[in-house]
Amino acid sequence: MIQETITYLQVGAPENTKIALELAVKAAREQGIKDLVVASTVGTTAAMLADEIDCSGLHVTIVGHAFDQKEPGTNPMAPELRQHLKDKGFDVIHAAHALSGAERCLSGKFGGVYPVEVIAYTLRMLGQGTKVCVEIGAMAADAGCVVSGQPIVAVGGTGRGADTVEILRPAVSSKILQTKIDRILCKPLE
Repeated sequence: MIQETITYLQVGAPENTKIALELAVKAAREQGIKDLVVASTVGTTAAMLADEIDCSGLHVTIVGHAFDQKEPGTNPMAPELRQHLKDKGFDVIHAAHALSGAERCLSGKFGGVYPVEVIAYTLRMLGQGTKVCVEIGAMAADAGCVVSGQPIVAVGGTGRGADTVEILRPAVSSKILQTKIDRILCKPLE
């Protein structure tokens, strides 16, 4: 029998980011997991990891939003920050969300709900961060930054900042139902 403690946070909020990142790095080291995958839209979470937390010895992948969501040629993460993260040795990827992407276009255009959105809403039953962790795991696998089926520590959040940490074995987007969530280490109660 394995007994582990889950850290429950009162709310999903940016002030939990450092706690979540520290838990993630600690878990990766304790479990011998080399891959840390972190969601970061504008880069605040990624910058905190790069500048305030020792993640040496870990392979870090930062997963940001795809380009052109607001205006052509733009991305919420500043190019200077993206370069800073790369200079720290992090992989930085920007791609369509594995659990919405093209389906969001179809549901918006034609109304209704499509299968991938059902997966996303089902994962949200455990919290927005759980959906994000599964999604960024798939996106990192799609980009070749992690290997499908191999354990990673994933860090996601609710809105801004990080509040959810999970150990999971991701699958690429085309096989996302093969993803296995092994442990939930941290999540908000709300």
